[in-house]
Amino acid sequence: MAIQLPPLKIDYLEALTDDTGVFQHAKYCIPKRNEGYTTDDNARALIVCTRYHRLKNDPRMEALAKVYLAFLNHMQKPEGSFHNYLSYERSFRDVDGSEDCMGRALWSCGYAINSTLPKYMKMVAKDIFDRGLPWVWKLTSLRFYALTILGLSQYYRAHQDNDLKVSVEKLADSFIQHYLEEVKDDWRWFESHLTYDNARLPQALFEAYAIVGKQKYLDVARESMDFLLKIQMVNDVFVPIGNDGWFKRGEKRAFYDQQPLEAAAMVEAAVDAFYATKDKGYVQVANTTFEWFLGRNSRKVLVYNPETGGCFDGIAPEKVNMNQGAESSISYLLARLKLEELKQ
Repeated sequence: MAIQLPPLKIDYLEALTDDTGVFQHAKYCIPKRNEGYTTDDNARALIVCTRYHRLKNDPRMEALAKVYLAFLNHMQKPEGSFHNYLSYERSFRDVDGSEDCMGRALWSCGYAINSTLPKYMKMVAKDIFDRGLPWVWKLTSLRFYALTILGLSQYYRAHQDNDLKVSVEKLADSFIQHYLEEVKDDWRWFESHLTYDNARLPQALFEAYAIVGKQKYLDVARESMDFLLKIQMVNDVFVPIGNDGWFKRGEKRAFYDQQPLEAAAMVEAAVDAFYATKDKGYVQVANTTFEWFLGRNSRKVLVYNPETGGCFDGIAPEKVNMNQGAESSISYLLARLKLEELKQ
């Protein structure tokens, strides 16, 4: 069943962005310059630009994508890894970025490579990706692996290079091994706990199946996705794992604070599950999850702000966090654009 989607609005992303990149945090809807920028957010913003540009051929997206690509290029260290934090004064705030930020950089560059952006912008994205890819084999984070698979899948769709396919297969095989080591009784997950960005893990296997075609990728993707949905769908309402304690196997799950990041990941994973399986039940999952932004949540409150086009930073037990930071607002746009793709 289709839902009424809000109009696509990119204004707030533009308002959060200067000539360096997208600001990390906001006080309500005003950028907090003193808290600077992150690779995480600029990578997500680049994906928004590539999706919007493909759907609407909007020249604003090309201009924004240039800013985000330049940011990622600046944040990449000579050996290929990334810084994550940059101050407003343009000085690095860390020595080494997180594994997550490196994965998001590769994910976004994969999207830019397989985009309708101009040729030379795609060449920059390819150079960043190629320099960063060797780090995949030096790190161990499953979310890094998941985000890299998502990036590799897009890269492969643009360049049918068998080495890329082999990399997807190697990473997906590692996922399967982690899964087999953790599965116990009714616990069908890759780790002994559920934390953040959870749906990215089965999403990566759905994408790996689409590229490599191994049945076991699809089997584990569906089983782990079903497990996640069983926990996070409560009376047909999406209730993401809260970040105040997460959910460890054998313990009680946390219900708050609920983050837009989690809802966006589930929307995207459900749409990719539909692409891989043609099971329309996943489209319903995507729609139901997206409605979390629109008030169909455990507190029956709007998380998307139709006035600004931004997204509030999450749902606490007693209230909504009224700040509209980059992670939250861009997560909303990623989910909204993923559903827009289904109309095409």
